Amino acid sequence: MLDDRVRAVLERLEAEEPRPPGVPVEPTTGRFLFSVCAPQADCEVLEIGAGRGYSTIWLAAGVRNLGGRVLSLERDHEYIADWRRNIVDAGLDETAELLEGDARETLPMIEDVFDVVFLDAANKQYEELFGLARGLLEPGALVIADDVTLHADTLRSYSRARQSDPTLLSTTVPLDRGLELSVVLSEDPRSDR
Repeated sequence: MLDDRVRAVLERLEAEEPRPPGVPVEPTTGRFLFSVCAPQADCEVLEIGAGRGYSTIWLAAGVRNLGGRVLSLERDHEYIADWRRNIVDAGLDETAELLEGDARETLPMIEDVFDVVFLDAANKQYEELFGLARGLLEPGALVIADDVTLHADTLRSYSRARQSDPTLLSTTVPLDRGLELSVVLSEDPRSDR
């Protein structure tokens, strides 16, 4: 799972100071993402906002052992080449796939069902992106949204909406920049699936 190639790329990205854009999560959040995915067999992960691939590496290393894949969405062309290089360098190119473009345009084209969604995109778009991803989730799926305490002014309404949704069980976890964890309890009544 966390072999020498994976560790080498993670350590290289962690050592870059100051932390450049496109390395969106702290190492402890990366370990958390790995821990969520690693014990699940055939875990299908959707990552919205892939950056340079740091969080993708944690997710893909987690799903590799028991099967599964990560589909990452990224719109920023400055990050895409780095994402591809980092994933190949980590030996995870068979486990992680990148879909280029604005997630608001690419999400409606996806027909897969996902077990885990990691949301780490433009904060002002979280509500819209969650709505677009919601139809790709069945009961038992988990949505992890990053930055909810760091950007509380912007994301407080996102967290409140998840916590008041009767089809979800949601809680804010004060890890690093804050994570909103939302477990899907039932199908979205607005879904046409």
